[in-house]
Amino acid sequence: MVIELIVAAFLLIGAGFAFIGSLGLARFPDFYARLHGPTKATTLGVGGMLIASMVHFSTASGWSLHELLVILFLFLTAPVSAHLMAKAALHLEGRSQGSKQGEEPER
Repeated sequence: MVIELIVAAFLLIGAGFAFIGSLGLARFPDFYARLHGPTKATTLGVGGMLIASMVHFSTASGWSLHELLVILFLFLTAPVSAHLMAKAALHLEGRSQGSKQGEEPER
């Protein structure tokens, strides 16, 4: 009974963070603000759901560490992908501003 409550709590927390991240993606005004929703809140949401899965399957049939590897991979790749998307957006923004003013875009 206690394990089920812990699993349910992690699922609810994860679902809440995923919902907030999705809402931020849909409602924030520009690209840079929208980038925070999927990369921060949704990553925490998926992490919560994976912890719930790890607790559930560890109590059912021994240690289940597959989810731990997925969490580690997710927490390592989400910030890197957000950084690369922001850097690409800055680069494209600089190119479009340079071409609007009649200047040669930077390479």
